[in-house]
Amino acid sequence: MVLLVGAILAPGQRTVASVLRVMGLQAERQFQKYHRVLNRDRWSSLQLGRALLLLVDRTFLPAGVRLLIGLDDTVERRRGAKIAARGISRDPVRSSKEFFVKTSSLRWVSLQALVPIPWAQRVWALPFLTVLAPSERYHQERGRRSSDAVLELLHRCARLAEPITVVSRLRLDARWFDPAPERTPGTPGRPPVKGKRQPTLGQRLQDPSAAWQAQEVRWYGGVRRAVELATGTAVWYHPGLPPVPVRWTLVRDPLGKFASQGLLCTDLTVSAPQMVEWFVLRWQVEVTVHEVRDHLGGETQRQWSDLAILRTTPALLGLFSLVTVMAHHLLQQGMPLRTAAWYTKPLPTFVHALALVRQELWPVRVSCTSAQPSTTIEIPQALWQRITNTLAYAA
Repeated sequence: MVLLVGAILAPGQRTVASVLRVMGLQAERQFQKYHRVLNRDRWSSLQLGRALLLLVDRTFLPAGVRLLIGLDDTVERRRGAKIAARGISRDPVRSSKEFFVKTSSLRWVSLQALVPIPWAQRVWALPFLTVLAPSERYHQERGRRSSDAVLELLHRCARLAEPITVVSRLRLDARWFDPAPERTPGTPGRPPVKGKRQPTLGQRLQDPSAAWQAQEVRWYGGVRRAVELATGTAVWYHPGLPPVPVRWTLVRDPLGKFASQGLLCTDLTVSAPQMVEWFVLRWQVEVTVHEVRDHLGGETQRQWSDLAILRTTPALLGLFSLVTVMAHHLLQQGMPLRTAAWYTKPLPTFVHALALVRQELWPVRVSCTSAQPSTTIEIPQALWQRITNTLAYAA
């Protein structure tokens, strides 16, 4: 609890030392026991992730509503010879379309629940499980496979007792086929797993006879946008991997402002506009990662222990979800916004939720009746409110 509350209250770096200072434990001689929570103690990140997902689900989703989960990877800039799992990755913050920047980093894969936040009036991505995806070199040195085939993942999700519907972007040159024809009794040889080859999505883009439908969908930023969609079903197949039936959708901008792209869905009954709107929600994962860097000390932790590295970044991302749930339960009316004559904000963001939780956690006392007056000072209430307000919004 000390580490949890301290990580919420501490500004700047989220090291164990900074957490102990903000909790008033800078004189604690047994400080190493707090480090051991991360680098030695026995506890399961998977079980914590499950508990956090159930908490988010009960807080923000009515019974029977479909749970949407965003899945994406992100990099954490880290250097040091003792960090075995690090690799060289593209820096998504410093790179652009014209300029490529490489950085020493850890790569994380994060699952985040995409849920509507009523007081924010929009969907947020709330992380509940984040796992390390070590570099290819790391796996090669240990004789492990560095990645799984996408088709294997889609096949397993579709074959579950309660299937998971997957929506993803895909390459325009992916190999598509018709479903396998019915086998005639008595035909020798193995039964076919696919039918006739279909045109690729890249070829369909160039086909003047392709059937496009004008649709208006919810787009990035919550606005409505007109797009053109073409859709159909096919079997995605690669030699040596199981075939997967999918619905594909091509998205084209009638104004030509963004490049055409293809999407797939493992549920053949999902409509093309719904596929696009689900995929657009994935952008909230990027927003959450940015907020964790700015307000929860992402990339400031400095552990070298392998186990501590595996736990700290997922814990900070999970803290984003926990703070959001805590703020939701603290609200009696609307979320208080920090405004000024030169700055107005119509809707709250994560920084307002964090400030609300911090103000609740700080032991705010306007006056003190301690028997030792030498240890207390009197502070005007207006000054005290300014101090606590500044601390609550400190990054």
